[in-house]
Amino acid sequence: MKRNYSIVALIFISFFVISFLTNILGALNPSVSESFSLSETMAGFLPFSFFIAYGVMSIPAGFLVEKFGEKKLILFAFLLALLGSLLFAHYPSFTSFIITLFTIGTGMAILQVVMNPLLRVAGGEENYAVTSVVAQLIFGAASFVSPQVYSWLVTNIDRTSGTKSWFINQLSKVVPVDLSWVSIYWVFAITSLLMIILVLFIAFPKVELNEDEKVGSKDSFVHLFKNKLVILYFFGIFAYVGAEQGISYWMSKFLQVYHGYDFETVGAIAVGNFWGLMTIGGLLGLVLLKLMDSKLVLRIFTSFAIISFGLALFGTSEVCLYSFQASGFFLSVMYPIIISLALNSVSKHHGSFAGILMTGIMGGAVVQLLIGFLSDLTSLKIGMLFVFVALAYIFSLSIWAKPIIKNKTISLKKK
Repeated sequence: MKRNYSIVALIFISFFVISFLTNILGALNPSVSESFSLSETMAGFLPFSFFIAYGVMSIPAGFLVEKFGEKKLILFAFLLALLGSLLFAHYPSFTSFIITLFTIGTGMAILQVVMNPLLRVAGGEENYAVTSVVAQLIFGAASFVSPQVYSWLVTNIDRTSGTKSWFINQLSKVVPVDLSWVSIYWVFAITSLLMIILVLFIAFPKVELNEDEKVGSKDSFVHLFKNKLVILYFFGIFAYVGAEQGISYWMSKFLQVYHGYDFETVGAIAVGNFWGLMTIGGLLGLVLLKLMDSKLVLRIFTSFAIISFGLALFGTSEVCLYSFQASGFFLSVMYPIIISLALNSVSKHHGSFAGILMTGIMGGAVVQLLIGFLSDLTSLKIGMLFVFVALAYIFSLSIWAKPIIKNKTISLKKK
C-alpha cells in the first residue's frame, strides 16, 4: 500500500506524548509524598494505580482495536488522558490522583497496543525496523524532557522575584498554593487536547494485522498458559518493569532522604538523565546485538546494572547521584531482548503471547507496592533492595532462555 508519512509523524508524536505523560512519576514522588503526607506504602500506590492499568487493558485493547479501529481507539485513549489530567488539575488530592493515574494509564496502555501495527502499515514493512527504533528514541527523549519541564515549572511558579512569563502567570492562577507541581497536569491536559484535535483531522489507513499482531482466540491463551516458558517470560517482563520503575520512581526520594539533594531540581534532573542514558544505551545495544548473541548482551548489561544499582544504594552522595543515572544506561537493552527471546521461544500464537507479555508491565505496579511496604517496615534503602531480586531474575533469564531462533549477528573476521 502507499506509505502514509503523516501517520508516521503522528505516531512519532504520540510516542513522545505517551512517554511525556508516563515517566514523570519518579520526579514527582517526593513532591507528592510531602504535599499529601504519604507513607512509603501509600506512595507506592501511585505507580501501582498507573501500571496496573496495563495489566487490566493490554489484552482487552487488542480486541477493541480489531472491533472499532485505530482512530477511534487513539481518540478514546487521549480523551482518557485529558479527562484524567483535568480531574487532578481541578481537584488535587491523593484520591483524585489515584483515579487520574489509572485513567491515564488505561489510555497509554491502549495507545501502546495500537501504535506498533499502525507504524508497520503506515511506514512500510520494509522500513519497520528503522521506524520502530526511531519511535523508541523519541520515546526516550520525552522521558528525558518530562522531568526537566516539571523542574522548570515549579522553579518558575515558586519564584518570588523577577518577571514571570504569561504562561507561568496563568498557571500560577489555577495551581493551589504550595502545590506548584500540580501544574504539570495542566500541561498534560493541554497536550492531550492538542493530540485529540490533531488525530481528528488525519485520515487513517486500513490496517491488516499480521498473524503475530492479532490478539488471538481464547483457545490460544489457554494453550499458552499451559506452557511453562510463557509464564517464565511473563515474569521476565514483570521483573524488568519492576526494576526500571523501582529505580526511576524512588531515586529522587532516595537522593533527598539519604544525601539531602533538592528533589525539585537535582532529583528531577537525575530522573531525566536516567531516561536519557537509557536511550543512549539502547543505541549501543543495537550495535552489540549485531555482533553478539542477545543472551550474552543481556547478561553483561544486567551484571553492570546490578553493580551500578549497588553503588547507588551504598556509595557516597556523589557516587549515588551518578550511579542511579548510570543504571538507566544498563537497563536499556533488557526490555527489547526479553521480548525477542520470548517471542522467538514459541512457534505460534505470537499475538496472544505478546498480549500476555504486555500484561507483565504491571510489574511496575506490584514491585513499587512491595518497596513501599518494606520501606515503612524498615527503611527506603532496605525496601529498594527488592530491585536486586528483579535484576537477579533477569540475569537468570539470560542463562536459561533457549530461543528457537537466535538473533542474527555479523562476523568481523575475514573470511
